[in-house]
Amino acid sequence: MDDCIFCKIVADEIPAHKVYEDEDFIAFLDVHPHTVGHTQVIPKEHHRWVWDVPNVGAYFEVARKVALAQREAFNTEWILSKIVGDEVPHAHIWVFPSNEAKGEKDDFAENAEKIRIHLA
Repeated sequence: MDDCIFCKIVADEIPAHKVYEDEDFIAFLDVHPHTVGHTQVIPKEHHRWVWDVPNVGAYFEVARKVALAQREAFNTEWILSKIVGDEVPHAHIWVFPSNEAKGEKDDFAENAEKIRIHLA
């Protein structure tokens, strides 16, 4: 979609602090984080709703990988997820540590690197 901000991130038309990418999915830090490391996990192909993503099991596996990396990166057991879909008309899963997580939520470069290290 021409006017979808997430499609523009997938196409590298808009910069993002990417933490994960494969053939079908991408995960990047939210520009308005609720907590440190707040990540959006999206399919590269445009789908309006999470429930419309054809390989939804693989999609949730990516969200799981990000959550497990966040646990280690931010020294917390409590990782939250949220699926609503009204903010951006492109399927997305929020994955973010609780408020008890350690770190500065606006330090995007450092937070992205911390997550990437623990995804390896």
